[in-house]
Amino acid sequence: MTHDPEQAKRPVSAALAGPYGHPLHPMLVTVPIGAWVSSLAFDVASLIVDDPGFLTRGSVWLIALGVVGALAAAVVGALDLFAIPSGTRAFRTGLTHMGLNLAVTAAYTVGFFWRRAASDEAGPVGIGPLVLSAAAFVALAVSGYLGGKLAYRYGVRVAAESTQAEGFTA
Repeated sequence: MTHDPEQAKRPVSAALAGPYGHPLHPMLVTVPIGAWVSSLAFDVASLIVDDPGFLTRGSVWLIALGVVGALAAAVVGALDLFAIPSGTRAFRTGLTHMGLNLAVTAAYTVGFFWRRAASDEAGPVGIGPLVLSAAAFVALAVSGYLGGKLAYRYGVRVAAESTQAEGFTA
């Protein structure tokens, strides 16, 4: 059964998810991605420098910022998912994307509390929290690939080509 792909281009709620052709989800995901990538860089750097405490503490708060940003992105991402006709490849891809993102957010939340419970914030990050962050980062990359597939292959929340063509007129 074929569904109307135009349905997935229109927001369920423009006020909450962003207007046609300009969704909020891609803008909001930059916060957790940037924070979590930076936290991993801080973790690795904490193993190299002589005084790693500021990097270890900074990583904890970058993880927290990422979790808060991910929750905001998840709300509007769910609204975008509801616009996709169920039973389609795009919908299944969206569910997988969402599931991975929820698992990644849960992993970083666990990592945050694990780090906060650690007694030595003056030293480098522990191997356990570092491995958890690295694994979550890999899952985040896979999820990002699926998000790109939703937008660039399936055109979810992307304006129709006829609308895009307006940008190429003199």
